[in-house]
Amino acid sequence: MERAMEQLNRLTRSLRRARTVELPEDNETAVYTLMPMVMADQHRSVSELLSNSKFDVNYAFGRVKRSLLHIAANCGSVECLVLLLKKGANPNYQDISGCTPLHLAARNGQKKCMSKLLEYSADVNICNNEGLTAIHWLAVNGRTELLHDLVQHVNNVDVEDAMGQTALHVACQNGHKTTVQCLLDNGADINRPNVSGATPLYFACSHGQRDTAQILLMRGAKYLPDKNGVTPLDLCVQGGYGETCEILIQHHPRLFQAIIQMTQNEELRENMLRQVLEHLSQQSESQYLKILTSLAEVATTNGHKLLSLSSNYEAQMKSLLRIVRIFCHVFRIGPSSPNNGNDMGYNGNKTPRSQVFKPLELLWHSLDEWLVLIATELMKNKRDSANITSILLKQKGPNQPAFNAAGTESREKLSTDTGDSKAYEVARKQEACADCQDVISVTANRLSAVIQAFYMCCSCQMPQGMTSPRFIEFVCKHDNVLKCFVNRNPKIIFDHFHFLLECPELMSRFMHIIKAQPFKDRCEWFYEHLHSGQPDSDMVHRPVNENDILLVHRDSIFRSSCEVVSKANCAKLKQGIAVRFHGEEGMGQGVVREWFDILSNEIVNPDYALFTQSADGTTFQPNSNSSVNPDHLNYFRFAGQILGLALNHRQLVNIYFTRSFYKHILGIPVNYQDVASIDPEYAKNLQWILDNDISDLGLELTFSVETDVFGAMEEVPLKPGGASILVTQDNKELLLSGMPEIDVSDWIKNTEYTSGYEREDPVIQWFWDVVEELTQEERVLLLQFVTGSSRVPHGGFAHIMGGSGLQNFTIAAVPYTRNLLPTSSTCINMLKLPEYPNKEILKNRLLVALHCGSYGYTMA
Repeated sequence: MERAMEQLNRLTRSLRRARTVELPEDNETAVYTLMPMVMADQHRSVSELLSNSKFDVNYAFGRVKRSLLHIAANCGSVECLVLLLKKGANPNYQDISGCTPLHLAARNGQKKCMSKLLEYSADVNICNNEGLTAIHWLAVNGRTELLHDLVQHVNNVDVEDAMGQTALHVACQNGHKTTVQCLLDNGADINRPNVSGATPLYFACSHGQRDTAQILLMRGAKYLPDKNGVTPLDLCVQGGYGETCEILIQHHPRLFQAIIQMTQNEELRENMLRQVLEHLSQQSESQYLKILTSLAEVATTNGHKLLSLSSNYEAQMKSLLRIVRIFCHVFRIGPSSPNNGNDMGYNGNKTPRSQVFKPLELLWHSLDEWLVLIATELMKNKRDSANITSILLKQKGPNQPAFNAAGTESREKLSTDTGDSKAYEVARKQEACADCQDVISVTANRLSAVIQAFYMCCSCQMPQGMTSPRFIEFVCKHDNVLKCFVNRNPKIIFDHFHFLLECPELMSRFMHIIKAQPFKDRCEWFYEHLHSGQPDSDMVHRPVNENDILLVHRDSIFRSSCEVVSKANCAKLKQGIAVRFHGEEGMGQGVVREWFDILSNEIVNPDYALFTQSADGTTFQPNSNSSVNPDHLNYFRFAGQILGLALNHRQLVNIYFTRSFYKHILGIPVNYQDVASIDPEYAKNLQWILDNDISDLGLELTFSVETDVFGAMEEVPLKPGGASILVTQDNKELLLSGMPEIDVSDWIKNTEYTSGYEREDPVIQWFWDVVEELTQEERVLLLQFVTGSSRVPHGGFAHIMGGSGLQNFTIAAVPYTRNLLPTSSTCINMLKLPEYPNKEILKNRLLVALHCGSYGYTMA
């Protein structure tokens, strides 16, 4: 046994000698031998190497001049750290940046290393070159547990770094709640400013640290700006920190109005303001209404400033439109968005929600007064303009009423903030001008900006895609003045009349002016409106997801493209398109252009029977016999998607359609003159028939047409029995216009009622009485208004077509509110008729709707 133990000891000593490596004599080489062992906390190996060595444990090496004690503290090598301390390592030795081992241990949260360093008299108050102490490092990283241990050894918890920041500042900036509480519990100054005057609350708000701001405010933090006047609220709004703004307002209610006033600050990003107000509005119904009412009041004030001719146009215009955009955004995301087609808030609805628009009514009233005043002067002077003094100086002296349009003494001021003396002073200055500018030159841009704001407010109350009846009525009322504005300065269309792009029924009124503008300007106007609000300004980019790539086959490009597009996400297709042909590697904008080019030719490929060529061979229109293709409806939908995507992404397609087809797309009624784009010779003959007496020509025309159905000629009657009715001098209008004589009894017989209406209801009886009283032209307008077509189908009202087949004329009940106009959904042939209290109001509102927009207010 003894012999065996001796052999074992001898083997152990041999292995130890074999494992031990003596350190080199120079410190530089020795330290790089020891460093990996220290990092791995191999304290036994380090101890053995140091036992027979003259190595200086405080030797500083490397670019930053750190010791092995720094390395141990940084890596959390507790055993090696203790060994080095016992060997005489200096716990307060600073590297080139001024950091001690305690700094590094604190920065990395090495609790055991920190405790051992403190045992060996590490100084917690030493600052590095940036003025940071160990507690700064703990505060930056939220090491609350370690901070509790360290603050007991700290002389001054508010020690400042080179920027005057304390540990509390950095803890607030990084949102470490428990660290903030620990520092405050240990006497940290809650309102201490740094060199820029920024307090801990300022730092918390600068990074949207809601909970930290809450702690500070509950403990009495003061609301103080920095030396540049920037407040904690400014920082919250700049960053879009709605939750932190909410906390500030809870403790300082006066700040609510400060946020509302910020909507006038051009330097603040609008999307950040929206984000903040959106959050605040969703906290409660009362808060939501308060925000909207306040925004409406500010918008009204700015609007009246804009209408006062002495204000800065550019600044006031931008401010007004900015506030209204924010107002409309908040309104739409509110707890009860409009969904029933009513023009809510503008038509007498007494819900609290409608009251938020009340302040704006003052502005709209001033706008209306301006336009009526200008219209009166235009009529009086029989020309396009009038001298500004002739409008403003309608008085005997400066103390008389400023306005007396059309002999009315009630118009005593132009707007609520422009009194007699101001109006007189403006007029006096204008009279002194050498050029003596006319009223339209002075007011057109200002009034047009307010009109744009009015349209935005009207639209935000309507369901998507529906135009406000009130706004349509407004445009119709002031039609002459608005046309005078844009005739004088067409740029107004692009700057302020955005409603023209959304309302075909209004665009038609200005079409001749729009067409007169450079095509490039019209395109830019269209795309600016189309892409407004989209997050990605670069509309064409490669999708990052492989699944978003459209993989199509060249040998069946139309069918395969139809399949992949129908399955694709529409929103993603609008943002960007990536196409790859099966079996090919190429992908990029060149491939996308090729794809659109090929598809544009395939869409009009006669093999699909979707479109036919016109007589000139250059334009196409839908094929009346397309049903021979069993997939024709899906393919028509796909063709529309491709053309829409091409338009959206500015891709060229090699297809030109007939004018009548474009009119159908836009919901504009066609007439016989549109035949010229299909068959010029036929159109010429029709015009000749109209212009000449055909009584004795012996043409033997009937109310029927012959059409080619795959090589076989078929006669199609244009009206019941039309093949046996001769065209005469008396009835040749009928040939071109279909059936203008509308049979009201047939209309009544083939009408359905929904949403609460029945045939016997008083409103329905009043409606049909009114229809009986309408002129034939007005009945056609009503038919156009509801169905999108001015013609009664052959066979009468029983054969009216909707978006998906036969669809009877339908009347739906809508709750009545004051001044509400009837609206319609043309694809389902539905008239949305309010429950009017009497026949007179019903007739008045119906006629306004028909004469202001006979194409309907919605293309549902």
